[in-house]
Amino acid sequence: MTEADARDFPFPYKPYPIQEQFMQALYGALEHGKVGIFESPTGTGKSLSIICGALSWLRDHEAKRKQEADRLLQGDMGTSLNSSSSSTVSIPPLSSAEPDWITDFVQKKAERDLVSKLKDEELRRKKREERLEMIRNNSQLKYALKRKVRDDEAMKLLQLPVDHQGEELKDHEEEELIVAEYESDDESKTKNKFSCGDDEDDLEEEHVTKIYYCSRTHSQLSQFVHEVQKSPFNQDVSLVTLGSRQNMCVNEEVRRLGSVQRINDRCMEMQKNKHDQRPKGEVDQGKRRRGVSKAVCPYVGAQGLQTLRDSVLGAVRDIEQLLSLARETRSCPYYASRLAIPPAQVRTLPIPFTCSSPEFQPVLIIDEAHNLSDTLSCIHSSELTGAQLCRAHSQLTQYSERYRSRLKAKNLMYIKQILFVIEGLLRVLGGKVGQNPHSQSTQPATELLTMNNFLFKAQIDNINLFKVHRYFEKSMISRKVRVLIITPKKNHKYSRDLSASPVESPPGLQGAADDRELAASPMMQIEGFFMALTNTNTDGRVMLHTQGSVAVSSVKFLLLNPAVHFSQVLKDCRAVIIAGGTMQPVSDFKQELLFSAGVEAERITEFSCGHVIPPENILPLVLCSGPSGQELEFTFQNRDTPHLMDETGRVLSNLCNVVPGGIVCFFPSYDYSRRILGHWEASGVLARLSSKKKIFQEPKKANQVEQVLNEFSRTIQVRLTNNGVLSGALLFSVVGGKMSEGINFSDELGRCIVMVGMPYPNIKSPELQEKMSYLDKNLPHSGGRSPGQALIENLCMKAVNQSIGRAIRHREDYACIILCDRRYSRPATLAKLPDWIRAHTRTHTSFGPAFGCCSQTKAYIHTCELSTVIYFFTE
Repeated sequence: MTEADARDFPFPYKPYPIQEQFMQALYGALEHGKVGIFESPTGTGKSLSIICGALSWLRDHEAKRKQEADRLLQGDMGTSLNSSSSSTVSIPPLSSAEPDWITDFVQKKAERDLVSKLKDEELRRKKREERLEMIRNNSQLKYALKRKVRDDEAMKLLQLPVDHQGEELKDHEEEELIVAEYESDDESKTKNKFSCGDDEDDLEEEHVTKIYYCSRTHSQLSQFVHEVQKSPFNQDVSLVTLGSRQNMCVNEEVRRLGSVQRINDRCMEMQKNKHDQRPKGEVDQGKRRRGVSKAVCPYVGAQGLQTLRDSVLGAVRDIEQLLSLARETRSCPYYASRLAIPPAQVRTLPIPFTCSSPEFQPVLIIDEAHNLSDTLSCIHSSELTGAQLCRAHSQLTQYSERYRSRLKAKNLMYIKQILFVIEGLLRVLGGKVGQNPHSQSTQPATELLTMNNFLFKAQIDNINLFKVHRYFEKSMISRKVRVLIITPKKNHKYSRDLSASPVESPPGLQGAADDRELAASPMMQIEGFFMALTNTNTDGRVMLHTQGSVAVSSVKFLLLNPAVHFSQVLKDCRAVIIAGGTMQPVSDFKQELLFSAGVEAERITEFSCGHVIPPENILPLVLCSGPSGQELEFTFQNRDTPHLMDETGRVLSNLCNVVPGGIVCFFPSYDYSRRILGHWEASGVLARLSSKKKIFQEPKKANQVEQVLNEFSRTIQVRLTNNGVLSGALLFSVVGGKMSEGINFSDELGRCIVMVGMPYPNIKSPELQEKMSYLDKNLPHSGGRSPGQALIENLCMKAVNQSIGRAIRHREDYACIILCDRRYSRPATLAKLPDWIRAHTRTHTSFGPAFGCCSQTKAYIHTCELSTVIYFFTE
């Protein structure tokens, strides 16, 4: 029995047994530095189990560190140094040949160093606790006001752009657009002048274990924060929620810009403007600056940011609560939350941020991680169109010509290299710079190349892309070019951006708003693609896709090995927890993401628990045939046959006759959904279905999803109260679509989930074929199937598991799950269902007997004139 097995975890109510098991397993994984794969179905209190288990461990871990420091400081050196505790200093073993006096000297010196370090840590810890206590009591933070903080010092603390030029030029507005003198890392050992000197925050504490909680969306992060607020740790933990400017900006003028890039650029521009404001009383002798004064953001005052930071640390708040408080205090929540990062014990952030360099051995918890491999691959893939390449070349050329006399030789050299690479990328698409990409035609084709072959084909293999990418990062050339293009000076010969072509612009664009949209700079995308090209030859591929004209043709980098961007995180973190409601199948997680990143099998631990619902509340059925005996097998060859489509309609018709509330039917693709619904409309099946249930379809636009769901819910509630008539609504959706993840069809909204066919991905996709080939070459074969074949099956069953998991959402919920395809009966396929579903799944070769097991559940058999059907009722 481990240390956590008999532990009592603080919990807001009596936990379910599976919650206790979850917390015990989580505590053990964190204590022993494991990489854990945790599966707990939705409705089992997974978030609260994560909170109470992880924060209990954090509390105990910090208590042990304090006890360790106390023992050492009290002189109990022998016991502490020989213990297996987490000492920050280890004493290297000495050779037995060394004289005793040397051994004794080294031993005592190591002990003195360790005691000195622990004293410093203890002092920082006490200081931090005192400050956080003052914050929680809404006391004045005198330690943060030791000296008068000027606005430019606050901006320096926030790492905002600072002008390092020593002399002022006549045109100060353009000075910020000049790239400072650049020296690459191997050309100078001195500190690069692009980096700002960072003052450590007063609340910084280096060796404090942090917990990073990551999830896919901001709404899921908010749900997690709400669970923390309900937990027993609400008053004891300091938590900061991180997000993008788009999600956290409260300046309505900036928010109205809409796109992420525009908001980021406008924010950075306003911070520069604030830094550039002249001190009061400083005026030009007899002259006034022409033009309108540059706008600054009123929400980034130093005192307001300090106050809002204290509020962030003083109480647990989600993004919406933080935004509300920020509007009241007129302070920026984006920068205030970043000021609160150093002392915060828990940080919540989106999954894309997980690849950033972690601090001192943090704990990383990634929730809703069922698509983690795909997410990492998408984050680090990059694509450029011919139109973007032409526009970037034109804009960077303008920048170089405009500031040629002010740029140093190193800057001009790197800018020429960037232009040379862009020309090479255009060349492989069949285009040339200096011509309108819309008028340059190409032959439709798709070609996949290794990294080395692509560099040779583009004739850019002689360019050191690592140095060029470092130049992008250090010089911020992308941002400077974008600022120049979006806010050009009036009457300047370079003010007109030749976005589409240096010869011809698309017609029909008039007005300042259109010009600004046309002038959007693709330099940030260019920078991202340069970074992608620094991947190794085996980890990625480049796809050239030409179609019609150069403007719409594209060059795309595909990351085939997501482990390369996750390996450092796995090495630096004390423990990594990958959690989700449905993690099956987990084999691809271990092979593709963990083993490939160098994680040993001994470090990996798995935990999977059942559901809290009683066994009779779930009825998973595999239907091998329909009411008329037609076999149900939706392969690519026969899924379009009228007989199979008609049989599927008969299955749904029987269910609609008796199932109250909502039925959600998932099709394998949008294309098949369109074809089968068209056939049903022509054959009258839709008319029969709509006579009992109102028909809804997944909307084409994402912003219409909530409207459809609200109407779907209202229809069910109204029809269920219609004199007891058995009715409701039927929703047609698509696996992997807008309603297959993140949507709750709880209670009456989803009494029955129907899965039509198996949603295998398009095996003819060049990207998928290249991924399969990569896995076949780099991963071991097992179970008689190649890794590429296993990938196809795993992608299919992951999508199925996410879709059918939409129904059961809490302890009292119940539903029937109908898997319409005989291929679901294969043992290998059944094994990839979640344990809590697979354990109750029944397979039947004929339609009638398939429902014979319903007497053990909340569904009962009833024989009608046409077929055997199901009755549902509430207790």
